[in-house]
Amino acid sequence: MSVTSRYREAWEGFWREAPEEQGAVFWDAEPALTAGVHLALFEPHLTDPGLAMVDLGCGNGTQTRFLAERFGHVVGADLSGAAVDHARHADPAGQATYRVLDAVEKGETETLHAELGDVNVYVRGVLHQAEPDDRQPMVDGIAALVGDRGRLFLVELSEAAKPVLLGLAQSPAGPPPKLAPIFQHGIAPGEVADDAVPEYVRAAGLTVLASGELPLTTTESAPNGTRIELPSKWLVAGRTNGGAPPRAV
Repeated sequence: MSVTSRYREAWEGFWREAPEEQGAVFWDAEPALTAGVHLALFEPHLTDPGLAMVDLGCGNGTQTRFLAERFGHVVGADLSGAAVDHARHADPAGQATYRVLDAVEKGETETLHAELGDVNVYVRGVLHQAEPDDRQPMVDGIAALVGDRGRLFLVELSEAAKPVLLGLAQSPAGPPPKLAPIFQHGIAPGEVADDAVPEYVRAAGLTVLASGELPLTTTESAPNGTRIELPSKWLVAGRTNGGAPPRAV
């Protein structure tokens, strides 16, 4: 199984036209407000910080570069080749490495795991953008990357984010400038039920080790000048001695 060509092309089109400068993309918030906050929650659960870290859905690599300052081997992976090109261009020092990866395609995640071994995986706001039928295979692929020793940190928009996004999209003045290109490329933010996310993780053979709620900060501001934040939920997961076996795929 792999993602649909329509989905892939939508993201290629978006990233081909996305500006280079940091903060120009709706979700490209500075790491101090995003990966930095998440890392404080993630690090206490890492059984082996020396494992490679994969930033899945890395986009233009802003968070990837932040992670690369703290871990020895960081890989930014994205479905979109145009996104990976952005990420490489923004990282001339080569702090991290970057690759195109379809996490829904079992063979691709198995190949990456064969190269890196077990890894820690960081996933921010990716699952809701996947087609509903692709979500379980994607989490299965992530579980294959995590293996026995790695850990997953997954943050996803909660159901409460939908009315916020709808309100922005249906504003009389039109969607905010940084949100409009997403819709123009046919990328409609999906919705994942709050209780579905941990179920995807458990079905993939991982155990939820910690979870909580945390706003997902964007780069866009409301008319009153305050930064737009989207309600989200996070979890840390991994395999434990008493965990469920991997889900057959």
